[in-house]
Amino acid sequence: MSNTNHIVVKKTAIYHTLGNLKTAKTIWYVLHGYGMLSEFFIKKFEVLLNQDTCIIAPEGLSKFYTQGFYGRVGATWMTKEDREIEIQDYINYLNQLHQFISSENSNTDLKINLLGFSQGGATVSRWAANGKVKFNNLILWASVFPEDMNFKKVNTDNTFLLYGSKDEFATHEKVNEQKALLNNKASFSIIEFEGKHDIPKDVLIKQTQLNNW
Repeated sequence: MSNTNHIVVKKTAIYHTLGNLKTAKTIWYVLHGYGMLSEFFIKKFEVLLNQDTCIIAPEGLSKFYTQGFYGRVGATWMTKEDREIEIQDYINYLNQLHQFISSENSNTDLKINLLGFSQGGATVSRWAANGKVKFNNLILWASVFPEDMNFKKVNTDNTFLLYGSKDEFATHEKVNEQKALLNNKASFSIIEFEGKHDIPKDVLIKQTQLNNW
C-alpha cells in the first residue's frame, strides 16, 4: 500500500483588478464560483467602479476543462480530495495576496469588502475566519457558510447573505437550514432579490448603496 505524502511548492496564482489600487479608498475582494474564471467574473463588478474603488478578483488555484477534454476552462477553489490541504493552500494564497495589495495602497483608512459567490462564499468565509485580513463587510452571494465555519474572528453584524428568489442552488430550504444551524451563533442580514443564481447589476448597485459597502 502506498503512503500519502505532501510537499510545499511555489505556484503562480492569477488575479485580476479593476481601478487604481494605489489610491483606492474601498477595495473589494470578489471570489468566483465553481467553474468560473476571475477574468470574466470581475466584469460583474464594473458597475461599482469609480476613482475611489478597486476590485480584486483572485482565481482558484485549480483549473479544468468544464466539458470533456477541451473547450471552456474553469477554476475551482477546492474539491473533497485532500480537502484540508487545499483549504490551507487557498487561505495562504489569499493572505499573501492581501499582504501585497495592502503594501501597494497608500490609504490609511481603507475599507475592505469580502464577497464570495456560490463556491466562493465558503472560500471567503474560511478566509475571513482565519483572522489575517481585517475587513468591514463580509458578503455571501448565492451561498451559505460552510458547516465547519469558525465565527470567533468574524463580526457577523456586518455579514450579509444574498440569494435570488429563483436560485436553483442557494434555495429557500438551504437558507432556512442555515438560519437554524446558526441560531444564537451569529447575527447577519439575509437579503432576497428577484432572480436566479447570478449577481444582477441593479441589485449589486442598490445593496451597495443601502448598506454602505
